[in-house]
Amino acid sequence: MAKSTSVWGVDIGQCAIKALRCSRVGDQIVADAFDYIEYPKILSQPDEADPKQLVAEALEQFLSRNDVKGHKIAISVPGQAGLARFFKPPPVDAKKIPDIVKFEARQVIPFALEEVIWDYQLMGGTEVDGFTIDAEVGLFAMKRDQVFRAIEPFTKAGIEIDIVQLAPLGIFNFVTHDLLARNAEYDPDQPPPSMVVLALGTDSTDLVVTNGFRVWQRSIPLGGNHFTKQLTKELKITFAKAEHLKRNARQADDPKRVFQAMRPVFNDLVTEVQRSVSYFQNIDRKAKIEGVVILGNTVKLPGLKPYLEKNLGYDVVHFEYFRKLDESAVATSPAFKDNRLSFGVAYGLCLQGLDASKLRTNLIPREMVVERMVRAKKPWAVASVAALLLACAFNFFFYYSVWYRVNGKRKVGGVSWADAEAAVDQIKGVSQQFETTDKEKIAKKQLLERIGDEVVGNADRRILWLELITALNQALPRTPGVEPGTVPDPKVVPYGKRQEIHIESIETQYMEDLATWWTDPMKQRYEEGKRVMRGEQPATASGSTDGSSSTTSTATAGATETAALTGDGWIIEFDGYHFFNEEVATAGPAHLYNTIIKYLDEGTVAIPNPKAGGEMIPFATKEIGIQYPVLVFEQEINKNYRIPNPNYSGPAMGGGLGGGGLGGGEPASGAPGGFTGPPGGLPGGPGGFPSGPGGFPSGPGGFPSGPGGFGGGAGKGSGGGSGAVGPGGASGGTQKGEDDPDAEPPSFPAPRYNFRIQFCWQPKLLTKRLLEKEEEARKQAEEAERKAADEKTKQGGDPMASDPPAPSN
Repeated sequence: MAKSTSVWGVDIGQCAIKALRCSRVGDQIVADAFDYIEYPKILSQPDEADPKQLVAEALEQFLSRNDVKGHKIAISVPGQAGLARFFKPPPVDAKKIPDIVKFEARQVIPFALEEVIWDYQLMGGTEVDGFTIDAEVGLFAMKRDQVFRAIEPFTKAGIEIDIVQLAPLGIFNFVTHDLLARNAEYDPDQPPPSMVVLALGTDSTDLVVTNGFRVWQRSIPLGGNHFTKQLTKELKITFAKAEHLKRNARQADDPKRVFQAMRPVFNDLVTEVQRSVSYFQNIDRKAKIEGVVILGNTVKLPGLKPYLEKNLGYDVVHFEYFRKLDESAVATSPAFKDNRLSFGVAYGLCLQGLDASKLRTNLIPREMVVERMVRAKKPWAVASVAALLLACAFNFFFYYSVWYRVNGKRKVGGVSWADAEAAVDQIKGVSQQFETTDKEKIAKKQLLERIGDEVVGNADRRILWLELITALNQALPRTPGVEPGTVPDPKVVPYGKRQEIHIESIETQYMEDLATWWTDPMKQRYEEGKRVMRGEQPATASGSTDGSSSTTSTATAGATETAALTGDGWIIEFDGYHFFNEEVATAGPAHLYNTIIKYLDEGTVAIPNPKAGGEMIPFATKEIGIQYPVLVFEQEINKNYRIPNPNYSGPAMGGGLGGGGLGGGEPASGAPGGFTGPPGGLPGGPGGFPSGPGGFPSGPGGFPSGPGGFGGGAGKGSGGGSGAVGPGGASGGTQKGEDDPDAEPPSFPAPRYNFRIQFCWQPKLLTKRLLEKEEEARKQAEEAERKAADEKTKQGGDPMASDPPAPSN
């Protein structure tokens, strides 16, 4: 049966049982029942009283008056029977607090942990980045046999206990909830004021000091019984008469004598309280005592409050009712009014049971909790087992029904299932043999295909590089009107109007994963080149001199999505230059995009077909594996670049070291009045190709006779590349004048543009390409036949008829 939201807080004292039942209604705690059962004798009275019997009779009376079934039960145990220790852990990770507490418990508990029941709670402090700072841990323990001794009366009475709490901690829960103002945060530098609570009991007094966040408690071995014993000693009367006289001191024949007799106990009580408070202030120097609250029926002792207030030096808080407890259902009862001050512990227990308290430690034995959980789950476990057995029975029935229908001995149409299965197994064996044979033949066929690919592919692989070189040769533009292999006169066809592109070097690099080359910057450059070829943006030569590409556009919005590049292949890189730079619209990179780059990206290559007697078959560059040509490097157009005239013999006089210098390079500087040495380009210079302009064997700087100075000093300069040092000028002789139109100039202007292009190449064997073309042609033929058939159907003819229908007369 589920527990209700009501909680019984039961406080078994030395004089009476105090019980209070509370429930939560919204945010309000409501007291809806109580009981106060006083024993016939005080449990600690020195006579023949049996404490166990008295408690059992009181609990029996309590059960006869009240219904506890379905309610939580929280009980208290005396503070002197338990151990309460408080310590401050170091600033550590909050997850390590349990380990630290367990270590501390082994140190402070004077018994083996197996012999005690203990619990702890973190009090105060803040958590910063997962670390607990300025916190205090309350460690509470009680010997196992004492806990079971406290629970024993309830167990015999058939009452199941849910919470076992020390009485001082019940007082702490009551005081923090009902008397102290609640602060949202705790400031360790300026803690809130503390309050001293004195719960005067029969044999002891529980002293609790708390500020709402931290608690310190001590049990003082002085209580109401000590006043009675003092009267017995001083007045020479029996214990019962002394107890009656203590309760009715003002009605005594000589009240002054009664108070004089009890004065030593008053003094001892004040001394113990002062010692305890002083000790607390020594261990917590920031604490400030705000006042004293006195609980228990001993408070009714005449003169006790004024005496404590006068001697302790603190204000005694006037306490008459519970401020945050709705007492309307019980306040009208005289028993509750007369004993309200003794219900503080019971009220604190109810708050803990309703989860409205700050301290929630519980000293109930864990084995009792486990036993109740098992007992509560037993009906469900039995029901689950019964349902499982029922399900198994139904499952067995259905399986048996199906099994019986296909039982090997059962015959259908005169044939048993066993015979039918044997026939099926036989056919299945034959089928598996055929499947095995088929797999072997397929494997053999695949082996033969691989061998054929290797045999045929070996010849194809030998021409792959030839195909690549052929594609590059066909991609190079030619100047209109200039026959291949001829060198036009620079005076007839100036260098600036020649469309030829000169390739100086080619580098190749095999890559297992082309995606490492096909990066986002390369994609950007490729997309920019596509936009230039589509005419969406102009191509401009940059002044990049550090080897970095300047063709990458930062405006990539609107670029088409480029397909991913995967697999292995080759990266082809070639350096080159061209002189076709007189017109801005076609100069520099524009000439590359209009010719070689566009061809490599979109062009076709004519390759001989060995199966058709060398017939030339066109393949798109992408079909032979060329993809993504990218201009990765360029230099600013060198408009001062000049190529020496081999027909120029120099001035009649002069000589000396030619201006060619050492190979190619940047333009050399000449002395005033002299000619500068022709600059080179990349290593080797444009003259390094036999078919280059002029056909100079040693680069532009290595012509046989450099332009020596005339009238001025000889030209001086050195370039890069492999050009040799030019010899001195020719000896003096005759030379046509500069005004002569047939005079040979020393050099010709040749605006030079250097570049570097990369593209990827994933070669595909010619045999496979031819097969793909044949397959494509077959599909196109089938598509044409299908369209023709559809057209005939639309015209009303029979697509299956070979002859058209005869016309009717």
